[in-house]
Amino acid sequence: MKNLCVSASGLALLLGLATVPSFAEERTAWRLFVSDHAAAVVHAIDMESGQMLETFNVKVPTSLYRSDSGRTVFAVQGKGDVISVLSSGISFGDHGDHGDIHVEAPKLLDVTFEGKKPSHFVDHGGDIALFFDGEGKARMTREADILEGKPAIREVATSAPHHGVAVAMGEFALTTVPNFEKPDELPVGIRVTDRSGATVGDVHSCPDLHGEAASGNLLAIACAKGVLVIKQEGGKPSIEMLPYDQALPEGKSTTLVGGRGLQYFLGNYGPNAVLLIDPRSEEAFRLIDLPTRRVHFTVDPVRAKFAYVFTEDGQLHRIDVVAGKIDASLKLTDPYSMDGHWSDPRPRIAVAGSRIVVSDPLKGALHVVDAESFKQGTDIALEGKPFNLVAVGGSGETH
Repeated sequence: MKNLCVSASGLALLLGLATVPSFAEERTAWRLFVSDHAAAVVHAIDMESGQMLETFNVKVPTSLYRSDSGRTVFAVQGKGDVISVLSSGISFGDHGDHGDIHVEAPKLLDVTFEGKKPSHFVDHGGDIALFFDGEGKARMTREADILEGKPAIREVATSAPHHGVAVAMGEFALTTVPNFEKPDELPVGIRVTDRSGATVGDVHSCPDLHGEAASGNLLAIACAKGVLVIKQEGGKPSIEMLPYDQALPEGKSTTLVGGRGLQYFLGNYGPNAVLLIDPRSEEAFRLIDLPTRRVHFTVDPVRAKFAYVFTEDGQLHRIDVVAGKIDASLKLTDPYSMDGHWSDPRPRIAVAGSRIVVSDPLKGALHVVDAESFKQGTDIALEGKPFNLVAVGGSGETH
Protein backbone atom coordinates (compact mmCIF):
# COMPACT_ATOMS: atom_id res chain seq x y z
CA MET A 1 0.00 0.00 0.00
CA LYS A 2 1.28 3.47 -0.86
CA ASN A 3 1.47 6.15 1.82
CA LEU A 4 -0.28 9.44 1.08
CA CYS A 5 1.97 12.33 2.11
CA VAL A 6 0.65 15.89 2.23
CA SER A 7 2.83 18.90 3.00
CA ALA A 8 1.79 21.52 5.52
CA SER A 9 1.02 23.98 2.74
CA GLY A 10 -0.92 21.34 0.85
CA LEU A 11 -2.92 20.46 3.96
CA ALA A 12 -3.79 24.12 4.46
CA LEU A 13 -4.98 24.32 0.87
CA LEU A 14 -7.20 21.24 1.27
CA LEU A 15 -8.68 22.56 4.49
CA GLY A 16 -9.33 25.89 2.82
CA LEU A 17 -11.15 24.23 -0.05
CA ALA A 18 -13.24 22.24 2.39
CA THR A 19 -14.49 25.40 4.00
CA VAL A 20 -15.30 27.31 0.80
CA PRO A 21 -19.06 28.03 0.82
CA SER A 22 -21.19 26.47 -1.92
CA PHE A 23 -23.02 29.76 -2.61
CA ALA A 24 -26.39 27.99 -2.63
CA GLU A 25 -29.40 30.19 -3.26
CA GLU A 26 -33.05 29.50 -2.58
CA ARG A 27 -35.18 29.53 -5.73
CA THR A 28 -38.90 29.11 -6.32
CA ALA A 29 -40.23 28.19 -9.75
CA TRP A 30 -43.78 27.39 -10.78
CA ARG A 31 -45.09 26.78 -14.27
CA LEU A 32 -48.61 26.45 -15.54
CA PHE A 33 -49.42 24.34 -18.59
CA VAL A 34 -52.70 25.29 -20.25
CA SER A 35 -54.54 23.57 -23.09
CA ASP A 36 -57.15 25.27 -25.26
CA HIS A 37 -60.70 23.96 -25.62
CA ALA A 38 -60.79 24.55 -29.39
CA ALA A 39 -57.17 24.91 -30.58
CA ALA A 40 -54.52 22.18 -30.69
CA VAL A 41 -52.01 24.00 -28.50
CA VAL A 42 -50.47 23.81 -25.04
CA HIS A 43 -49.17 27.01 -23.43
CA ALA A 44 -46.37 27.06 -20.83
CA ILE A 45 -46.56 30.06 -18.48
CA ASP A 46 -44.04 31.21 -15.87
CA MET A 47 -46.18 31.85 -12.80
CA GLU A 48 -43.51 33.96 -11.08
CA SER A 49 -43.68 36.58 -13.86
CA GLY A 50 -46.98 35.72 -15.55
CA GLN A 51 -45.13 35.59 -18.87
CA MET A 52 -45.62 33.07 -21.67
CA LEU A 53 -42.62 30.76 -21.99
CA GLU A 54 -43.65 28.72 -25.00
CA THR A 55 -46.62 27.49 -27.01
CA PHE A 56 -46.51 23.90 -28.24
CA ASN A 57 -48.53 22.53 -31.13
CA VAL A 58 -50.24 19.17 -30.72
CA LYS A 59 -52.53 17.20 -33.02
CA VAL A 60 -55.97 18.04 -31.59
CA PRO A 61 -57.31 19.84 -28.47
CA THR A 62 -55.98 17.92 -25.51
CA SER A 63 -56.43 16.99 -21.86
CA LEU A 64 -53.38 17.51 -19.65
CA TYR A 65 -51.97 15.35 -16.85
CA ARG A 66 -48.80 15.89 -14.86
CA SER A 67 -46.60 13.13 -13.54
CA ASP A 68 -46.15 12.75 -9.79
CA SER A 69 -42.61 14.15 -10.00
CA GLY A 70 -43.75 17.07 -12.15
CA ARG A 71 -40.95 16.46 -14.64
CA THR A 72 -43.37 15.55 -17.43
CA VAL A 73 -46.78 16.67 -18.66
CA PHE A 74 -48.86 14.31 -20.80
CA ALA A 75 -51.13 15.66 -23.53
CA VAL A 76 -53.81 12.98 -23.98
CA GLN A 77 -55.52 13.55 -27.33
CA GLY A 78 -58.49 11.20 -27.38
CA LYS A 79 -59.77 12.40 -30.75
CA GLY A 80 -56.29 12.35 -32.27
CA ASP A 81 -55.34 8.80 -31.25
CA VAL A 82 -52.07 9.97 -29.72
CA ILE A 83 -50.46 11.03 -26.44
CA SER A 84 -47.68 13.62 -26.56
CA VAL A 85 -45.23 14.29 -23.72
CA LEU A 86 -43.71 17.57 -22.60
CA SER A 87 -40.74 18.10 -20.31
CA SER A 88 -41.81 20.69 -17.75
CA GLY A 89 -38.22 21.88 -17.37
CA ILE A 90 -38.41 21.71 -13.57
CA SER A 91 -36.83 18.89 -11.58
CA PHE A 92 -35.68 18.32 -8.00
CA GLY A 93 -32.82 16.46 -6.33
CA ASP A 94 -33.20 15.14 -2.79
CA HIS A 95 -30.19 15.65 -0.53
CA GLY A 96 -31.76 14.63 2.76
CA ASP A 97 -31.63 17.89 4.67
CA HIS A 98 -32.46 19.95 1.58
CA GLY A 99 -33.51 19.67 -2.03
CA ASP A 100 -31.96 21.14 -5.16
CA ILE A 101 -34.07 22.61 -7.94
CA HIS A 102 -33.03 22.55 -11.59
CA VAL A 103 -34.84 24.82 -14.04
CA GLU A 104 -34.54 24.81 -17.82
CA ALA A 105 -36.75 25.57 -20.79
CA PRO A 106 -39.88 23.42 -21.22
CA LYS A 107 -39.92 21.36 -24.40
CA LEU A 108 -42.00 18.94 -26.41
CA LEU A 109 -40.28 15.56 -26.24
CA ASP A 110 -39.71 13.39 -29.27
CA VAL A 111 -41.82 10.68 -27.64
CA THR A 112 -45.42 9.83 -28.53
CA PHE A 113 -47.76 6.95 -27.73
CA GLU A 114 -50.17 6.10 -30.51
CA GLY A 115 -53.35 4.06 -30.25
CA LYS A 116 -57.10 4.26 -30.62
CA LYS A 117 -58.88 6.72 -28.33
CA PRO A 118 -56.46 7.24 -25.42
CA SER A 119 -58.22 8.20 -22.19
CA HIS A 120 -56.86 7.64 -18.69
CA PHE A 121 -53.35 8.47 -17.49
CA VAL A 122 -52.09 7.07 -14.16
CA ASP A 123 -48.68 7.55 -12.54
CA HIS A 124 -47.87 5.21 -9.65
CA GLY A 125 -44.38 5.78 -8.27
CA GLY A 126 -42.92 6.69 -11.64
CA ASP A 127 -44.65 3.77 -13.40
CA ILE A 128 -46.86 5.29 -16.11
CA ALA A 129 -50.01 3.51 -17.35
CA LEU A 130 -51.80 4.86 -20.43
CA PHE A 131 -55.17 3.33 -21.33
CA PHE A 132 -56.56 3.28 -24.86
CA ASP A 133 -60.33 2.86 -24.86
CA GLY A 134 -60.59 2.00 -28.55
CA GLU A 135 -58.30 -1.00 -28.07
CA GLY A 136 -59.00 -2.00 -24.50
CA LYS A 137 -55.24 -1.99 -23.93
CA ALA A 138 -52.83 -0.28 -21.59
CA ARG A 139 -49.27 0.74 -22.40
CA MET A 140 -47.00 0.88 -19.36
CA THR A 141 -43.55 2.42 -19.07
CA ARG A 142 -41.27 4.41 -16.74
CA GLU A 143 -41.09 8.18 -16.62
CA ALA A 144 -37.29 7.98 -16.37
CA ASP A 145 -37.16 6.06 -19.67
CA ILE A 146 -39.48 8.58 -21.34
CA LEU A 147 -37.17 11.44 -20.35
CA GLU A 148 -34.25 9.56 -21.88
CA GLY A 149 -36.25 9.17 -25.09
CA LYS A 150 -36.24 5.38 -24.91
CA PRO A 151 -39.47 4.21 -23.23
CA ALA A 152 -39.64 0.44 -22.88
CA ILE A 153 -43.34 -0.37 -23.29
CA ARG A 154 -45.18 -3.23 -21.61
CA GLU A 155 -48.60 -3.75 -23.17
CA VAL A 156 -51.44 -5.19 -21.10
CA ALA A 157 -54.62 -6.19 -22.91
CA THR A 158 -58.11 -6.47 -21.45
CA SER A 159 -60.93 -8.57 -22.87
CA ALA A 160 -62.48 -5.91 -25.11
CA PRO A 161 -62.41 -2.19 -26.01
CA HIS A 162 -64.10 -0.10 -23.32
CA HIS A 163 -63.75 3.10 -21.29
CA GLY A 164 -61.24 1.76 -18.82
CA VAL A 165 -58.21 2.47 -16.71
CA ALA A 166 -54.99 0.71 -15.73
CA VAL A 167 -52.47 1.06 -12.90
CA ALA A 168 -48.90 -0.23 -12.91
CA MET A 169 -48.05 -1.45 -9.41
CA GLY A 170 -44.55 -2.92 -9.24
CA GLU A 171 -44.53 -6.36 -10.86
CA PHE A 172 -48.30 -6.26 -11.22
CA ALA A 173 -50.88 -4.48 -13.34
CA LEU A 174 -54.44 -3.52 -12.40
CA THR A 175 -56.82 -3.28 -15.36
CA THR A 176 -60.56 -2.82 -15.69
CA VAL A 177 -62.95 -5.61 -16.64
CA PRO A 178 -65.46 -4.52 -19.33
CA ASN A 179 -69.20 -5.01 -19.15
CA PHE A 180 -69.61 -7.82 -21.70
CA GLU A 181 -73.40 -7.56 -21.82
CA LYS A 182 -73.28 -3.80 -22.49
CA PRO A 183 -69.78 -2.97 -23.83
CA ASP A 184 -70.60 0.75 -24.17
CA GLU A 185 -71.27 1.06 -20.43
CA LEU A 186 -68.77 1.43 -17.60
CA PRO A 187 -66.49 -1.43 -16.46
CA VAL A 188 -67.63 -3.90 -13.81
CA GLY A 189 -64.44 -4.83 -11.99
CA ILE A 190 -60.67 -4.86 -11.53
CA ARG A 191 -58.31 -7.66 -12.53
CA VAL A 192 -54.75 -8.08 -11.24
CA THR A 193 -52.18 -9.66 -13.55
CA ASP A 194 -48.48 -10.41 -13.18
CA ARG A 195 -45.77 -9.72 -15.75
CA SER A 196 -46.56 -12.96 -17.58
CA GLY A 197 -50.16 -11.81 -18.02
CA ALA A 198 -51.55 -14.41 -15.64
CA THR A 199 -54.48 -13.37 -13.45
CA VAL A 200 -53.66 -13.12 -9.75
CA GLY A 201 -56.58 -13.95 -7.46
CA ASP A 202 -60.22 -13.26 -8.25
CA VAL A 203 -61.71 -10.39 -10.19
CA HIS A 204 -62.72 -7.63 -7.79
CA SER A 205 -66.30 -6.53 -8.44
CA CYS A 206 -66.78 -2.81 -9.09
CA PRO A 207 -69.92 -2.05 -11.14
CA ASP A 208 -69.99 1.40 -12.80
CA LEU A 209 -66.25 1.76 -12.26
CA HIS A 210 -65.10 5.31 -12.99
CA GLY A 211 -62.63 7.44 -11.06
CA GLU A 212 -59.18 6.65 -9.66
CA ALA A 213 -56.74 8.49 -7.40
CA ALA A 214 -53.78 7.91 -5.10
CA SER A 215 -53.08 9.42 -1.70
CA GLY A 216 -49.94 8.36 0.14
CA ASN A 217 -49.66 4.58 -0.02
CA LEU A 218 -53.35 4.09 -0.86
CA LEU A 219 -55.09 3.88 -4.21
CA ALA A 220 -58.86 4.33 -4.51
CA ILE A 221 -61.20 3.37 -7.35
CA ALA A 222 -64.83 4.51 -7.35
CA CYS A 223 -67.67 2.03 -7.89
CA ALA A 224 -71.47 2.17 -7.82
CA LYS A 225 -71.77 0.98 -4.21
CA GLY A 226 -68.50 2.11 -2.67
CA VAL A 227 -64.77 2.56 -3.17
CA LEU A 228 -62.12 -0.09 -3.76
CA VAL A 229 -59.14 0.69 -1.51
CA ILE A 230 -55.84 -0.75 -2.72
CA LYS A 231 -52.44 -0.96 -1.07
CA GLN A 232 -49.35 -3.11 -1.45
CA GLU A 233 -48.81 -5.87 1.11
CA GLY A 234 -45.84 -8.18 0.73
CA GLY A 235 -45.17 -6.69 -2.68
CA LYS A 236 -48.64 -7.60 -3.95
CA PRO A 237 -51.79 -5.50 -4.34
CA SER A 238 -54.31 -5.91 -1.52
CA ILE A 239 -57.84 -4.82 -2.48
CA GLU A 240 -60.84 -4.21 -0.20
CA MET A 241 -64.26 -2.70 -0.82
CA LEU A 242 -65.27 0.23 1.38
CA PRO A 243 -69.07 0.45 0.95
CA TYR A 244 -70.79 3.82 1.05
CA ASP A 245 -72.29 4.71 4.41
CA GLN A 246 -76.00 3.91 4.54
CA ALA A 247 -76.63 7.41 5.92
CA LEU A 248 -75.54 8.95 2.62
CA PRO A 249 -78.26 9.93 0.13
CA GLU A 250 -78.56 8.01 -3.12
CA GLY A 251 -75.53 8.67 -5.30
CA LYS A 252 -71.97 7.68 -6.13
CA SER A 253 -68.54 9.13 -6.92
CA THR A 254 -67.28 9.06 -10.49
CA THR A 255 -64.23 11.32 -10.12
CA LEU A 256 -61.63 11.14 -7.35
CA VAL A 257 -58.59 13.23 -6.41
CA GLY A 258 -56.13 12.26 -3.69
CA GLY A 259 -55.00 14.40 -0.78
CA ARG A 260 -51.36 15.44 -0.46
CA GLY A 261 -49.82 15.75 2.99
CA LEU A 262 -53.05 14.42 4.51
CA GLN A 263 -54.28 11.00 3.42
CA TYR A 264 -57.83 11.28 2.09
CA PHE A 265 -59.79 11.32 -1.17
CA LEU A 266 -62.20 13.92 -2.50
CA GLY A 267 -64.92 12.81 -4.88
CA ASN A 268 -68.05 14.13 -6.50
CA TYR A 269 -71.36 12.83 -5.15
CA GLY A 270 -74.34 13.88 -7.19
CA PRO A 271 -74.33 17.28 -8.92
CA ASN A 272 -74.58 19.42 -5.76
CA ALA A 273 -72.10 17.87 -3.34
CA VAL A 274 -68.60 16.53 -2.83
CA LEU A 275 -67.55 13.64 -0.64
CA LEU A 276 -64.55 13.45 1.70
CA ILE A 277 -63.31 9.86 1.98
CA ASP A 278 -60.93 8.70 4.73
CA PRO A 279 -60.61 4.90 4.58
CA ARG A 280 -58.86 4.77 7.98
CA SER A 281 -61.53 6.69 9.88
CA GLU A 282 -64.65 5.33 11.58
CA GLU A 283 -66.44 8.19 9.82
CA ALA A 284 -65.07 7.24 6.40
CA PHE A 285 -67.50 9.42 4.40
CA ARG A 286 -68.37 13.07 4.99
CA LEU A 287 -70.72 14.81 2.57
CA ILE A 288 -70.31 18.53 1.85
CA ASP A 289 -73.29 20.21 0.18
CA LEU A 290 -72.62 22.93 -2.38
CA PRO A 291 -74.74 26.04 -3.09
CA THR A 292 -75.10 25.16 -6.80
CA ARG A 293 -73.94 22.44 -9.15
CA ARG A 294 -70.27 21.49 -9.13
CA VAL A 295 -68.04 22.26 -12.13
CA HIS A 296 -64.54 21.19 -11.03
CA PHE A 297 -62.56 20.43 -7.86
CA THR A 298 -59.00 19.77 -6.77
CA VAL A 299 -56.86 19.50 -3.63
CA ASP A 300 -54.12 21.84 -2.42
CA PRO A 301 -50.75 20.02 -2.50
CA VAL A 302 -49.04 22.76 -0.48
CA ARG A 303 -51.62 23.63 2.20
CA ALA A 304 -52.71 20.08 3.00
CA LYS A 305 -55.90 20.95 4.91
CA PHE A 306 -57.52 22.71 1.95
CA ALA A 307 -59.30 21.68 -1.25
CA TYR A 308 -61.16 23.80 -3.78
CA VAL A 309 -64.45 23.48 -5.66
CA PHE A 310 -65.73 25.69 -8.46
CA THR A 311 -69.51 25.87 -8.88
CA GLU A 312 -71.67 26.95 -11.81
CA ASP A 313 -72.57 30.29 -10.20
CA GLY A 314 -68.98 31.43 -10.82
CA GLN A 315 -67.74 30.92 -7.26
CA LEU A 316 -64.56 29.29 -6.02
CA HIS A 317 -65.06 27.61 -2.64
CA ARG A 318 -62.31 26.65 -0.20
CA ILE A 319 -62.96 23.45 1.74
CA ASP A 320 -61.37 22.78 5.12
CA VAL A 321 -60.99 19.01 4.84
CA VAL A 322 -60.23 18.63 8.55
CA ALA A 323 -63.43 20.41 9.60
CA GLY A 324 -65.32 18.96 6.63
CA LYS A 325 -66.94 22.21 5.48
CA ILE A 326 -66.66 25.20 3.14
CA ASP A 327 -64.82 27.95 5.02
CA ALA A 328 -64.51 30.64 2.32
CA SER A 329 -66.02 31.51 -1.07
CA LEU A 330 -64.97 33.94 -3.80
CA LYS A 331 -66.88 35.12 -6.88
CA LEU A 332 -64.60 34.86 -9.94
CA THR A 333 -66.55 34.47 -13.19
CA ASP A 334 -69.91 34.82 -14.84
CA PRO A 335 -72.15 31.76 -14.39
CA TYR A 336 -71.18 28.57 -16.24
CA SER A 337 -74.29 26.41 -16.44
CA MET A 338 -73.85 22.66 -16.18
CA ASP A 339 -76.74 22.23 -18.63
CA GLY A 340 -75.56 21.23 -22.08
CA HIS A 341 -72.85 18.79 -23.14
CA TRP A 342 -70.48 17.46 -20.47
CA SER A 343 -67.47 18.57 -22.54
CA ASP A 344 -68.53 22.20 -23.06
CA PRO A 345 -65.83 24.74 -22.10
CA ARG A 346 -66.01 25.36 -18.35
CA PRO A 347 -63.47 26.50 -15.72
CA ARG A 348 -60.75 24.26 -14.31
CA ILE A 349 -58.60 24.74 -11.18
CA ALA A 350 -54.88 24.27 -10.52
CA VAL A 351 -52.70 25.19 -7.54
CA ALA A 352 -49.30 26.71 -8.34
CA GLY A 353 -47.52 27.24 -5.03
CA SER A 354 -48.99 30.33 -3.38
CA ARG A 355 -51.52 30.81 -6.18
CA ILE A 356 -54.80 29.17 -7.10
CA VAL A 357 -55.51 29.50 -10.82
CA VAL A 358 -58.98 29.18 -12.38
CA SER A 359 -59.41 29.13 -16.16
CA ASP A 360 -62.21 31.21 -17.68
CA PRO A 361 -62.49 29.86 -21.25
CA LEU A 362 -65.33 32.12 -22.37
CA LYS A 363 -63.44 35.27 -21.31
CA GLY A 364 -59.95 34.18 -22.43
CA ALA A 365 -58.48 34.63 -18.96
CA LEU A 366 -56.80 32.87 -16.08
CA HIS A 367 -57.97 34.17 -12.70
CA VAL A 368 -55.23 34.13 -10.07
CA VAL A 369 -56.15 33.89 -6.37
CA ASP A 370 -53.71 34.36 -3.49
CA ALA A 371 -53.87 31.06 -1.60
CA GLU A 372 -53.05 32.60 1.80
CA SER A 373 -55.52 35.51 1.78
CA PHE A 374 -57.99 33.86 -0.62
CA LYS A 375 -58.32 37.15 -2.48
CA GLN A 376 -58.21 37.66 -6.23
CA GLY A 377 -54.95 38.93 -7.70
CA THR A 378 -53.97 39.95 -11.21
CA ASP A 379 -55.55 38.01 -14.06
CA ILE A 380 -53.52 36.55 -16.93
CA ALA A 381 -55.04 37.17 -20.37
CA LEU A 382 -54.75 34.26 -22.78
CA GLU A 383 -56.02 34.12 -26.36
CA GLY A 384 -58.56 31.47 -27.29
CA LYS A 385 -60.40 29.37 -24.74
CA PRO A 386 -57.95 28.41 -21.95
CA PHE A 387 -59.29 25.23 -20.43
CA ASN A 388 -57.30 22.36 -18.89
CA LEU A 389 -54.63 23.34 -16.35
CA VAL A 390 -51.73 21.59 -14.63
CA ALA A 391 -49.17 23.28 -12.36
CA VAL A 392 -45.60 22.14 -11.79
CA GLY A 393 -42.97 23.57 -9.48
CA GLY A 394 -41.70 24.17 -5.98
CA SER A 395 -38.71 25.57 -4.10
CA GLY A 396 -35.14 24.37 -3.73
CA GLU A 397 -31.51 25.38 -3.72
CA THR A 398 -29.43 26.27 -6.76
CA HIS A 399 -25.64 26.21 -6.71
